[in-house]
Amino acid sequence: PPTTPTPTTPTTPPATPTPPPPGSTTPGTGTPPGTNAPGLPTPWALHLASRFGYGMTPGLNAAMHAAGGPDRWFEQQLSPASVPDAAADAMQGWWASIDADHTTIWQRDRDGVESGWSAMANYARWCLARRIHSQRQVLEVMTEFWENHLHVPVQDDGVFTHRAPYGKLLRSHALGRFDQMLVAAITHPAMGISLDNASSTKRAPNENLGRELLELHTVGRGSYTEDHVKSSARILTGYRVDTWRTWNAWYDTASHWTGPVQVMGFAHPNADADGRPVAEAYLTYLAHHPLTAARIARKLAVRFVSDQPSEQLVADLAAVYLAHGTAIDPVLRALVAHPEFRAAVGAKVRTPTDDVVATYRALGAQLHQPTGSSSAANAILWQSQAIGQSPFAWGRPDGQPQDNRSWSSATRVLASFQFHYSVAGRWWPKLDVTYREPIAWVPTPGMRFDALVDHLCTQLLGTNAPQRLVTAACQATGTRADEAITSTHAIVLWKMPMLLTTLLDSPDHLHR
Repeated sequence: PPTTPTPTTPTTPPATPTPPPPGSTTPGTGTPPGTNAPGLPTPWALHLASRFGYGMTPGLNAAMHAAGGPDRWFEQQLSPASVPDAAADAMQGWWASIDADHTTIWQRDRDGVESGWSAMANYARWCLARRIHSQRQVLEVMTEFWENHLHVPVQDDGVFTHRAPYGKLLRSHALGRFDQMLVAAITHPAMGISLDNASSTKRAPNENLGRELLELHTVGRGSYTEDHVKSSARILTGYRVDTWRTWNAWYDTASHWTGPVQVMGFAHPNADADGRPVAEAYLTYLAHHPLTAARIARKLAVRFVSDQPSEQLVADLAAVYLAHGTAIDPVLRALVAHPEFRAAVGAKVRTPTDDVVATYRALGAQLHQPTGSSSAANAILWQSQAIGQSPFAWGRPDGQPQDNRSWSSATRVLASFQFHYSVAGRWWPKLDVTYREPIAWVPTPGMRFDALVDHLCTQLLGTNAPQRLVTAACQATGTRADEAITSTHAIVLWKMPMLLTTLLDSPDHLHR
C-alpha cells in the first residue's frame, strides 16, 4: 500500500490547548463529560455491540432501539434469517469465485483468470466486507469464531478449490448444533485437503486429521492415546479428493479401513466398506463428550469474556451445551446472561481484523463493488495484514489466538495507528469507497471544540467524551477547548484526520 501523505500544516504555531476544568459540562449539551446523554447507547448496549458485533454505530444503536432494546436485538440476531441484510447480500457477486464450484475455480486458475491465491484473498475480503456492513452481526461474529475453531488456513496448498464453500458451510451451522457442524466440517473436502485426509487410505492411513480432530476440535490433549489416534485416522479413511486433476470429492469404499476401532469410549466393529455411518457416529460421540463441551465453553469464554475466564463460567457454559444437545444458541444466551460477561467491559483487545472492521464502521465508510486492485473492498485485506493478521491466514491448524497478549505488541499498536490515520484522512484507499467529508463531522458550525470532540465520541465510540480524550484532542490538534469550529477552521480544513485518529487510537476504540 502507498504511504500516507503528510497533510499540509499551518505556518503559524497552534494555540496552546486549554481543556475545560474537570467536572464542567460539555458546552451545548449540559452534560458532564463521561456521562450518557439521552439517545446514546447504554453501557450494556455498547458491551453487546463490542463482543457480539464489530462495534457500535449510530445505525446499530437505532436497530437496538427498534428491536426493543439490546437484549431483544440479541435474541433477534440468533435467528439471522429474520434480519434483512440487503447490503451484505449484494456483496455476493463482488468477487466471481465466492459462488463458483471447485471445477470453475480450478479452471480459472489454470486459465490465468484468477489464481488460487487470489481466490482465497477474495474470500477473505468478502468476509471482511460482510462484517463491516452486515445487519447480522452475531452471525458474522460466530462464523468467524467457528472458522477459527475448525480452522482451514486459506493458504494451505490446494484448499482454494473448496475453501469458500467450506466457510459458507460453517456459516450455515454457526448458530445451529455443533454435532452437525462437526460432521459436516470434518468430512468436507477442504478439511481433508488441509490435513491430508483426502489422500488417506486403508493401506496408509494418514493421522493428521484424526489427531487434530481430537487435540484441537474436540476433547483436547491428555484424554486419548496414540492407539486412539490410529483408530481415529482409520475411521476417517474413504473421504477422497482427486487433487491437482479434477478436484472432485467422493467417498471411496475401497480406501476405507475396516476392522474394530476404539477411541476413548467409542467402540465399533467397523465391518462395512462404507464407513460413513461409523464416521458420523464417531464425530457425534466426540461432539457430545464432556471434554469437548468444556473445550468449546472455554474458547467461547476467552473470545467473548476474558483471557482468564473462571472455571465456574466454563463449567456453567459446558453444562448448558450438554443439556441442549450441543445447540449453540442456548450457550450464547447463557454466556450473555452470566455476571462474568457483564463485568468484563473493555477487557479484550481488538484483533487486527476486528480493528479494521470496527474502524470502517466507526467512520461510516461505505464500500462499493471493487473495480480494481486498489478498490477499498480489496485494500481492506492489505490493511488487515499490515496490522498483523488477515482472515483465516493463521498458518497452523489451531486458528489464530484470541488472547490480548498476542495482539498487544508495540509493532501492532503502531500499525493500527498508521491504519487509523490513513483511513481517517481518506488518503488510502480512495477508490470505490465513500467517506464522510470533514465538514460533515461538524453538526453545528461555530460550536466549541470540546463540544465537537464530545459529538465525535458519540459517533465513533458510542459515548460522551471522557475528559482525558478532550485533553488528548486539544493537545493532538493544538486547539483550545473553547475555540469555535467554523467551516474555515483548521480542524475542518486539514486537522480532522488527526482529531479522528486521536479517538481511534485510544483504548476506548482498541479495546472491546
